[in-house]
Amino acid sequence: MTQRNLILIFLVFTASYCQGQPTSFSDSTLQFQKAYVANHEVVLNDDKKFLQFFPPDSTMRVWATFAPAKNAKWFSMKTSGTTSQVYRKYGLLTFKIHDTLLRLNVYQSQSLMTSKDYSDYLFVPFTDNTSGNESYGGGRYLDYKMQEIHGNKLLIDFNKAYNPYCAYTTGYNCPIPPAENDLKVAITAGEKVYLKKH
Repeated sequence: MTQRNLILIFLVFTASYCQGQPTSFSDSTLQFQKAYVANHEVVLNDDKKFLQFFPPDSTMRVWATFAPAKNAKWFSMKTSGTTSQVYRKYGLLTFKIHDTLLRLNVYQSQSLMTSKDYSDYLFVPFTDNTSGNESYGGGRYLDYKMQEIHGNKLLIDFNKAYNPYCAYTTGYNCPIPPAENDLKVAITAGEKVYLKKH
């Protein structure tokens, strides 16, 4: 079992959500959270009660300008375990949260490029001012498909930010967000810190 299973759940639900969107932003976000909890493959049974989320916040759903990276080189992204993972910058997202200009790098995994299910997968790990307090100290993740970039725009929804498996248990090689993806604001949306100690 790997983080890929959760990624697939995330992307499948996002696709179905876009096709049949509920009546309100709050309802759709709560529906996403419910499906996330129900399909979680690491947190099981009664432990699911220890999963928690920030309340839905539409101000944390913003359009970003996407600029593709040029001649990006592969590099080893550090992980929580002993094995690093190879990525390259795919592009840069520029956006505003509460009038603060922010930037996030989008990464592409070398190992997933040859995968049938994940060849178009893009990865956005980040930390913010809630990391280590209200949210997991090791950062959170967002996932996208290349097709979600329309022209030079990508819709970022931090309400869908989720924890790596390392937030719940040991034994995983979870990518650690590079320092360049540390947001100097509080992203009070998405998954919060897991309440059960491990």
